[in-house]
Amino acid sequence: MFFFDLATNRKLLAPCKMKELMSNPPEKISPLAYENPDFLNSPDGRVLRIMSEYVEPLARFRREQIQDTVVFFGSARFHSLEDARRALEEAGSSAEETAQKMIRARMEMARYYEDARRMAFLLSEWASHIPARRRRFVVTTGGGPGIMEAANRGAREAGAKTIGLNIRLPFEQSSNPYITPSLNLEFHYFFMRKFWFAYLAKALVIFPGGFGTLDELFEILTLAQTQKLAKKILVVIYGREYWDKLINFQTMVDAGAISAKDLELFKVVDTPEEGFEYLREGLTKYHLGPERPKRVGEAVPEIAKTNP
Repeated sequence: MFFFDLATNRKLLAPCKMKELMSNPPEKISPLAYENPDFLNSPDGRVLRIMSEYVEPLARFRREQIQDTVVFFGSARFHSLEDARRALEEAGSSAEETAQKMIRARMEMARYYEDARRMAFLLSEWASHIPARRRRFVVTTGGGPGIMEAANRGAREAGAKTIGLNIRLPFEQSSNPYITPSLNLEFHYFFMRKFWFAYLAKALVIFPGGFGTLDELFEILTLAQTQKLAKKILVVIYGREYWDKLINFQTMVDAGAISAKDLELFKVVDTPEEGFEYLREGLTKYHLGPERPKRVGEAVPEIAKTNP
Protein backbone atom coordinates (compact mmCIF):
# COMPACT_ATOMS: atom_id res chain seq x y z
CA MET A 1 0.00 0.00 0.00
CA PHE A 2 1.45 3.36 -1.06
CA PHE A 3 0.54 7.04 -0.71
CA PHE A 4 1.75 10.05 -2.69
CA ASP A 5 3.77 12.83 -0.97
CA LEU A 6 2.84 16.11 -2.73
CA ALA A 7 5.72 18.01 -1.09
CA THR A 8 8.39 15.73 -2.54
CA ASN A 9 6.41 14.37 -5.45
CA ARG A 10 7.37 10.81 -4.38
CA LYS A 11 5.50 7.57 -3.85
CA LEU A 12 5.99 6.36 -0.26
CA LEU A 13 5.07 3.22 1.64
CA ALA A 14 2.15 3.52 3.95
CA PRO A 15 3.12 3.49 7.66
CA CYS A 16 1.39 0.13 8.20
CA LYS A 17 3.39 -1.47 5.38
CA MET A 18 6.62 0.03 6.68
CA LYS A 19 5.93 -1.42 10.13
CA GLU A 20 5.28 -4.83 8.60
CA LEU A 21 8.61 -4.82 6.71
CA MET A 22 10.52 -3.73 9.78
CA SER A 23 9.02 -6.54 11.84
CA ASN A 24 9.95 -9.08 9.13
CA PRO A 25 13.50 -8.22 8.00
CA PRO A 26 14.85 -10.02 4.91
CA GLU A 27 16.71 -13.31 5.44
CA LYS A 28 20.47 -13.22 6.02
CA ILE A 29 22.64 -13.37 2.93
CA SER A 30 24.06 -16.88 2.41
CA PRO A 31 27.73 -17.23 3.42
CA LEU A 32 30.45 -17.80 0.88
CA ALA A 33 30.88 -21.50 0.15
CA TYR A 34 34.34 -21.70 1.73
CA GLU A 35 33.00 -19.95 4.87
CA ASN A 36 29.94 -22.19 5.20
CA PRO A 37 30.61 -24.81 7.92
CA ASP A 38 27.43 -26.72 7.10
CA PHE A 39 28.68 -27.27 3.56
CA LEU A 40 32.32 -27.89 4.47
CA ASN A 41 31.36 -30.56 7.00
CA SER A 42 28.79 -32.21 4.74
CA PRO A 43 29.30 -35.24 2.45
CA ASP A 44 29.39 -32.80 -0.49
CA GLY A 45 32.35 -30.99 1.10
CA ARG A 46 34.36 -34.18 1.65
CA VAL A 47 36.55 -33.66 -1.41
CA LEU A 48 37.59 -30.25 -0.06
CA ARG A 49 38.43 -31.72 3.33
CA ILE A 50 40.55 -34.40 1.66
CA MET A 51 42.35 -31.82 -0.48
CA SER A 52 43.00 -29.72 2.63
CA GLU A 53 44.86 -32.63 4.19
CA TYR A 54 47.12 -32.66 1.13
CA VAL A 55 47.65 -28.95 0.49
CA GLU A 56 48.02 -27.72 4.08
CA PRO A 57 50.79 -30.18 5.06
CA LEU A 58 52.57 -29.51 1.77
CA ALA A 59 52.51 -25.78 2.52
CA ARG A 60 54.01 -26.42 5.95
CA PHE A 61 56.77 -28.66 4.60
CA ARG A 62 57.68 -26.05 2.01
CA ARG A 63 57.70 -23.30 4.63
CA GLU A 64 59.85 -25.37 6.99
CA GLN A 65 62.16 -26.46 4.14
CA ILE A 66 61.63 -30.19 4.69
CA GLN A 67 63.08 -32.18 1.82
CA ASP A 68 62.68 -35.74 3.06
CA THR A 69 62.02 -37.83 6.14
CA VAL A 70 62.82 -41.00 8.04
CA VAL A 71 59.65 -42.43 9.58
CA PHE A 72 59.63 -44.33 12.88
CA PHE A 73 56.77 -46.74 13.61
CA GLY A 74 56.05 -48.78 16.72
CA SER A 75 53.63 -49.34 19.56
CA ALA A 76 51.91 -46.37 21.18
CA ARG A 77 51.68 -48.40 24.40
CA PHE A 78 55.36 -48.73 25.33
CA HIS A 79 56.68 -46.46 28.08
CA SER A 80 60.03 -44.96 28.90
CA LEU A 81 62.25 -46.86 31.31
CA GLU A 82 61.72 -44.15 33.91
CA ASP A 83 57.93 -44.42 33.70
CA ALA A 84 58.04 -48.22 33.74
CA ARG A 85 60.18 -48.24 36.90
CA ARG A 86 57.83 -45.77 38.54
CA ALA A 87 54.84 -48.00 37.77
CA LEU A 88 56.69 -51.01 39.20
CA GLU A 89 57.48 -49.15 42.42
CA GLU A 90 53.91 -47.90 42.80
CA ALA A 91 52.44 -51.37 42.28
CA GLY A 92 54.70 -53.06 44.82
CA SER A 93 54.38 -56.74 45.59
CA SER A 94 50.71 -56.56 46.54
CA ALA A 95 49.45 -56.20 42.95
CA GLU A 96 47.40 -59.01 41.45
CA GLU A 97 49.13 -61.57 39.24
CA THR A 98 47.63 -60.14 36.03
CA ALA A 99 48.76 -56.63 36.98
CA GLN A 100 52.23 -57.90 37.87
CA LYS A 101 52.49 -59.58 34.48
CA MET A 102 51.55 -56.35 32.70
CA ILE A 103 54.07 -54.36 34.72
CA ARG A 104 56.84 -56.85 33.92
CA ALA A 105 55.93 -56.62 30.21
CA ARG A 106 56.04 -52.84 30.47
CA MET A 107 59.55 -53.02 31.93
CA GLU A 108 60.65 -55.41 29.17
CA MET A 109 59.23 -53.26 26.37
CA ALA A 110 60.70 -50.04 27.83
CA ARG A 111 64.05 -50.93 26.29
CA TYR A 112 62.53 -50.41 22.85
CA TYR A 113 61.43 -46.90 23.85
CA GLU A 114 64.98 -46.06 24.91
CA ASP A 115 66.48 -47.65 21.79
CA ALA A 116 64.14 -45.67 19.50
CA ARG A 117 65.07 -42.51 21.35
CA ARG A 118 68.78 -43.27 20.92
CA MET A 119 68.56 -44.14 17.22
CA ALA A 120 66.53 -41.00 16.44
CA PHE A 121 69.13 -38.94 18.29
CA LEU A 122 72.02 -40.44 16.30
CA LEU A 123 70.21 -40.02 12.99
CA SER A 124 69.15 -36.42 13.67
CA GLU A 125 72.58 -35.39 14.90
CA TRP A 126 74.17 -36.75 11.72
CA ALA A 127 71.52 -35.33 9.39
CA SER A 128 71.78 -31.85 10.91
CA HIS A 129 75.38 -31.62 9.67
CA ILE A 130 74.60 -32.53 6.07
CA PRO A 131 75.34 -29.49 3.89
CA ALA A 132 72.03 -28.82 2.17
CA ARG A 133 69.61 -25.97 1.49
CA ARG A 134 66.73 -27.96 2.92
CA ARG A 135 66.41 -30.22 5.94
CA ARG A 136 67.29 -33.83 5.21
CA PHE A 137 66.02 -37.07 6.76
CA VAL A 138 63.80 -35.41 9.35
CA VAL A 139 62.56 -37.85 12.00
CA THR A 140 58.81 -38.32 11.55
CA THR A 141 56.29 -40.27 13.60
CA GLY A 142 52.58 -40.71 14.06
CA GLY A 143 52.77 -38.01 16.71
CA GLY A 144 51.46 -40.05 19.63
CA PRO A 145 52.96 -41.69 22.73
CA GLY A 146 55.16 -44.78 23.02
CA ILE A 147 57.72 -45.39 20.26
CA MET A 148 56.45 -42.30 18.44
CA GLU A 149 57.20 -40.13 21.45
CA ALA A 150 60.60 -41.78 21.87
CA ALA A 151 61.68 -40.98 18.30
CA ASN A 152 60.43 -37.38 18.45
CA ARG A 153 62.16 -37.02 21.79
CA GLY A 154 65.49 -38.29 20.52
CA ALA A 155 65.39 -35.93 17.54
CA ARG A 156 64.47 -33.02 19.82
CA GLU A 157 67.37 -33.84 22.13
CA ALA A 158 69.70 -33.66 19.11
CA GLY A 159 68.46 -30.10 18.47
CA ALA A 160 66.67 -31.05 15.25
CA LYS A 161 63.19 -30.35 13.97
CA THR A 162 60.87 -33.35 14.10
CA ILE A 163 57.47 -34.08 12.58
CA GLY A 164 54.31 -35.57 14.08
CA LEU A 165 51.45 -36.75 11.86
CA ASN A 166 48.67 -37.21 14.37
CA ILE A 167 45.27 -38.82 13.84
CA ARG A 168 42.05 -38.25 15.75
CA LEU A 169 41.15 -41.45 17.57
CA PRO A 170 38.69 -42.23 20.36
CA PHE A 171 41.57 -43.53 22.51
CA GLU A 172 45.35 -43.74 22.80
CA GLN A 173 46.31 -40.90 20.48
CA SER A 174 47.32 -37.41 21.58
CA SER A 175 50.28 -35.32 20.46
CA ASN A 176 53.45 -35.89 22.41
CA PRO A 177 55.31 -32.80 23.67
CA TYR A 178 58.51 -33.36 21.66
CA ILE A 179 57.16 -32.54 18.19
CA THR A 180 58.25 -29.26 16.62
CA PRO A 181 55.09 -27.10 17.02
CA SER A 182 55.06 -25.89 13.41
CA LEU A 183 55.33 -29.51 12.24
CA ASN A 184 52.62 -30.95 14.48
CA LEU A 185 49.87 -31.96 12.04
CA GLU A 186 46.42 -33.37 12.75
CA PHE A 187 44.58 -35.64 10.32
CA HIS A 188 41.03 -36.90 10.09
CA TYR A 189 41.54 -39.28 7.16
CA PHE A 190 43.79 -42.29 7.74
CA PHE A 191 44.64 -42.59 4.05
CA MET A 192 45.88 -38.99 3.84
CA ARG A 193 48.05 -39.53 6.89
CA LYS A 194 49.44 -42.72 5.34
CA PHE A 195 50.10 -40.79 2.12
CA TRP A 196 52.29 -38.30 3.98
CA PHE A 197 54.15 -41.06 5.79
CA ALA A 198 55.31 -42.44 2.44
CA TYR A 199 55.44 -39.29 0.31
CA LEU A 200 58.71 -37.82 1.60
CA ALA A 201 60.13 -40.91 3.30
CA LYS A 202 63.58 -42.17 2.38
CA ALA A 203 63.60 -44.77 5.16
CA LEU A 204 61.28 -46.52 7.60
CA VAL A 205 62.28 -47.78 11.03
CA ILE A 206 59.88 -50.42 12.36
CA PHE A 207 59.99 -51.04 16.11
CA PRO A 208 57.85 -53.68 17.87
CA GLY A 209 54.19 -52.76 17.66
CA GLY A 210 50.66 -53.88 16.95
CA PHE A 211 48.22 -53.84 14.05
CA GLY A 212 49.04 -50.29 12.95
CA THR A 213 52.77 -51.02 12.86
CA LEU A 214 52.22 -54.20 10.83
CA ASP A 215 49.96 -52.30 8.45
CA GLU A 216 52.61 -49.67 7.71
CA LEU A 217 55.39 -52.25 7.38
CA PHE A 218 53.62 -54.47 4.87
CA GLU A 219 52.24 -51.57 2.87
CA ILE A 220 55.74 -50.21 2.18
CA LEU A 221 57.17 -53.68 1.57
CA THR A 222 54.39 -54.34 -0.95
CA LEU A 223 55.06 -51.06 -2.78
CA ALA A 224 58.78 -51.87 -2.90
CA GLN A 225 58.24 -55.50 -3.93
CA THR A 226 55.93 -54.50 -6.80
CA GLN A 227 58.34 -51.73 -7.86
CA LYS A 228 55.72 -49.01 -7.55
CA LEU A 229 58.21 -46.64 -5.95
CA ALA A 230 60.66 -44.70 -8.08
CA LYS A 231 62.93 -44.16 -5.09
CA LYS A 232 64.81 -46.46 -2.75
CA ILE A 233 63.19 -46.68 0.68
CA LEU A 234 65.34 -48.34 3.32
CA VAL A 235 63.39 -50.49 5.77
CA VAL A 236 64.88 -51.25 9.18
CA ILE A 237 63.08 -53.78 11.39
CA TYR A 238 64.21 -53.41 14.98
CA GLY A 239 64.32 -56.20 17.56
CA ARG A 240 64.87 -59.69 16.18
CA GLU A 241 63.61 -61.36 19.36
CA TYR A 242 60.18 -59.76 19.03
CA TRP A 243 59.77 -60.10 15.27
CA ASP A 244 61.02 -63.71 15.07
CA LYS A 245 58.22 -64.69 17.46
CA LEU A 246 55.66 -62.78 15.43
CA ILE A 247 56.58 -63.39 11.76
CA ASN A 248 58.48 -66.18 10.06
CA PHE A 249 59.51 -64.66 6.75
CA GLN A 250 61.38 -67.84 5.78
CA THR A 251 58.09 -69.74 5.91
CA MET A 252 56.76 -67.36 3.26
CA VAL A 253 59.83 -68.05 1.10
CA ASP A 254 59.57 -71.83 1.58
CA ALA A 255 55.89 -71.74 0.60
CA GLY A 256 56.64 -69.71 -2.51
CA ALA A 257 54.55 -66.77 -1.27
CA ILE A 258 57.54 -64.44 -1.68
CA SER A 259 60.94 -64.88 -3.29
CA ALA A 260 64.20 -65.19 -1.40
CA LYS A 261 65.26 -61.87 -2.92
CA ASP A 262 62.32 -60.16 -1.20
CA LEU A 263 64.12 -60.66 2.11
CA GLU A 264 66.63 -58.07 0.87
CA LEU A 265 63.91 -55.40 1.05
CA PHE A 266 64.56 -54.95 4.77
CA LYS A 267 67.29 -55.24 7.38
CA VAL A 268 66.77 -56.61 10.91
CA VAL A 269 68.91 -54.93 13.59
CA ASP A 270 69.25 -55.23 17.36
CA THR A 271 71.01 -52.06 18.52
CA PRO A 272 70.51 -48.33 17.84
CA GLU A 273 74.07 -48.09 16.59
CA GLU A 274 73.63 -50.96 14.12
CA GLY A 275 70.41 -49.42 12.83
CA PHE A 276 71.96 -45.98 12.50
CA GLU A 277 74.99 -47.28 10.60
CA TYR A 278 72.73 -49.10 8.13
CA LEU A 279 70.65 -45.93 7.64
CA ARG A 280 73.68 -43.69 7.23
CA GLU A 281 75.29 -45.95 4.65
CA GLY A 282 72.07 -46.46 2.69
CA LEU A 283 70.92 -42.84 2.79
CA THR A 284 74.36 -41.68 1.69
CA LYS A 285 74.49 -44.23 -1.13
CA TYR A 286 71.00 -43.70 -2.53
CA HIS A 287 70.06 -40.15 -1.60
CA LEU A 288 73.16 -38.02 -1.08
CA GLY A 289 74.72 -38.46 -4.49
CA PRO A 290 75.00 -35.72 -7.15
CA GLU A 291 71.71 -33.86 -7.51
CA ARG A 292 69.80 -34.74 -10.64
CA PRO A 293 68.46 -31.95 -12.89
CA LYS A 294 65.05 -30.73 -11.76
CA ARG A 295 62.06 -31.37 -14.01
CA VAL A 296 60.30 -28.31 -15.40
CA GLY A 297 57.81 -27.03 -12.85
CA GLU A 298 59.00 -29.38 -10.08
CA ALA A 299 57.98 -28.09 -6.68
CA VAL A 300 59.95 -27.72 -3.48
CA PRO A 301 60.28 -29.90 -1.49
CA GLU A 302 61.42 -32.63 -3.82
CA ILE A 303 58.52 -35.01 -3.60
CA ALA A 304 58.17 -38.73 -3.99
CA LYS A 305 56.87 -40.18 -7.22
CA THR A 306 55.64 -43.56 -8.33
CA ASN A 307 56.55 -45.52 -11.39
CA PRO A 308 54.07 -45.35 -14.28
